[in-house]
Amino acid sequence: MLLLQNKAGIVTGAGQGIGRAIAQRFAAEGAAVVVADFNREAGEETVQLIKDQGGQASFAYGDVSDEASVKAMVNNAVNSFGKLDIACNSAALSRGAGPIHEYTREVFDQTLEMCLTNTWLCMKYEIPAMLAQGGGAIVNISSNASLRGQAFNTAYAAAKSGVNVLTQSSAAEYGAEGIRINAVSPGVIRTPGVEKYFEEQPKIAEGLKRAAAMNRLGEPEEIAEAVVFLCSDRASFITGQILSVDGGGAVK
Repeated sequence: MLLLQNKAGIVTGAGQGIGRAIAQRFAAEGAAVVVADFNREAGEETVQLIKDQGGQASFAYGDVSDEASVKAMVNNAVNSFGKLDIACNSAALSRGAGPIHEYTREVFDQTLEMCLTNTWLCMKYEIPAMLAQGGGAIVNISSNASLRGQAFNTAYAAAKSGVNVLTQSSAAEYGAEGIRINAVSPGVIRTPGVEKYFEEQPKIAEGLKRAAAMNRLGEPEEIAEAVVFLCSDRASFITGQILSVDGGGAVK
């Protein structure tokens, strides 16, 4: 039996990279998926990829920094599929890199907004939809930068650390009401965003490429497999956890 058979879900940031891989895996495991992204063309491309493989998906414009947009995104899922069982909050954006004393207030605030506040905002509307049907599962995408910090990427690391505590605290709040909330903490994953980061920060690119004990980059599909497991009934007694999927980067 498929792991997510007859479930309905949302994936934010599903237009490319990790988010796209998660949306595709949700559908491959039997879920009906709302593909949410602020880039309509990229999101529609993900939908078509899913449909080409026989899956069920629809696109919803999702500016996760805008409350009205997030509310409409969740309503889209409920109206389309009649319920919301699972959600993965993957959309995030780092607005700066470099020594912390050189950050502007605007860049620091934008990074917190796009990595932490937007995750809370999505949960604010996903949780009531799940409460209405007696439960569900949420997976937030964190980062291994949150576990021990990351030089010259301080705002992003701090924001993702906030995502971890948001995940754990909300898991404690809603566990008794049937909602499981976990996070997946990727290591260095081969995505368009990471490839661009390597181009912008060549001094630290080689070190990051060797960060994993397995001595390779991870693939978006490997993150997707972890997210699917946590959203499935096989993880029915798992909540409030931060799962590192990093090839051993956290222990190297």
